[in-house]
Amino acid sequence: MIKLILTDIDGTILPKGQKVVSEKMLAAIHAAIDAGIPVGVATGRAVSGALPTFGGDTACVQTALATNGMQVYLNGDLIHEEYLDHDELLKVADAVRAIPGAGLICFGGPTLKEVHLVVGTVEGLRKSFPSYADLAIPADDVPSFPIVKANVYTPTDRETTQEVLDTLRAAVPGIGFNLPMPGFLNIVPLGYSKADGVRILCEALGIGTDEVVVFGDGGNDLEMLGAVENSVAVANATPEVLAAARWHIGSCADEAVADVMSALAAGEWPFEE
Repeated sequence: MIKLILTDIDGTILPKGQKVVSEKMLAAIHAAIDAGIPVGVATGRAVSGALPTFGGDTACVQTALATNGMQVYLNGDLIHEEYLDHDELLKVADAVRAIPGAGLICFGGPTLKEVHLVVGTVEGLRKSFPSYADLAIPADDVPSFPIVKANVYTPTDRETTQEVLDTLRAAVPGIGFNLPMPGFLNIVPLGYSKADGVRILCEALGIGTDEVVVFGDGGNDLEMLGAVENSVAVANATPEVLAAARWHIGSCADEAVADVMSALAAGEWPFEE
């Protein structure tokens, strides 16, 4: 009996180049919710950044592991929040300044819609994440307010992104980084991940990890996939994610998650060994 479904967004239910998930995906989410199964997003985005991908349908983000689990929501309530260490972020900024084509952004404001461009240029950011570039506010240094979400952008090929990741991990070992997609890195407290958010939600709901299904495709999903018994990778996932997941389905472009979620909502078990 599945009692919670969590899914990554970009590359898992939202194909590259699209801004809003399909009507089929929305219908599958609502079918599961109507069947009594909470459905949530597990994403590097803030809730304010995730909501537009569902066409403003708030039901799709009432439960969420936002900003890589740094913010955990249940039934629309924020039940847990983590912050990044300011001194470690200052070290990240210094390290990023030495990397050609890279930049650092920190998010602020009550809904994390303020994008403070600490290192780099708006033009460089636009190549990696255009919607963030549209909101960019140039900053002289890491903001002094508590920071929940920060990212490093890089040149958009995977090899260079991996090189930047390796460089930053060596230069700033006191903070964590992960690679959700080429051209972009997440910054998290060392050792923290979406998996921590899964455990927090399970405790709040009074359920076990064997009663959860999670879907993912990228490097920031790895720990989450390892935290539950029913982990699912879409066919376009990275090799590491494919290796980590118990179950494998079709691609994001083929809306495989929507098909599986609809089956779970109908009380069917869609996976085979």
